Amino acid sequence: MPPSFLTREGYEKLQEELDSLRTEKREQIAVRLHEAIEGGELLDNAELEAAKNEQAFVEGRIKELEILLATARVVDDSNLEPGCIQVGSKVVIQEEGSKDKEEYTVVGAAEADPAKGKISNESPLGK
Repeated sequence: MPPSFLTREGYEKLQEELDSLRTEKREQIAVRLHEAIEGGELLDNAELEAAKNEQAFVEGRIKELEILLATARVVDDSNLEPGCIQVGSKVVIQEEGSKDKEEYTVVGAAEADPAKGKISNESPLGK
């Protein structure tokens, strides 16, 4: 699996999400499972089924984040080369003939969020 590029901020955000899922979210799901099991039938229990589905989703996300963070390359944006655009660079684009400017930060695909001005280095614009 090729390494993912992350900014320091993106790495820390994903690490916080992983920590939260491992502790708080797992605990919440355990409580839901316990309540659903105590609450009635095991065969036709919609709440139990929903809690199991959520548990499967959370465990999948935990595994995904563990792999992502273990293989990530954190880009040090303090060592960016002037005039060279790479992960961590801030760029300003302006459509030809327009006065409107848009500012973006180039980030790895795992932390891309165009609505917040973070575009993936793998996107057409990011390339």
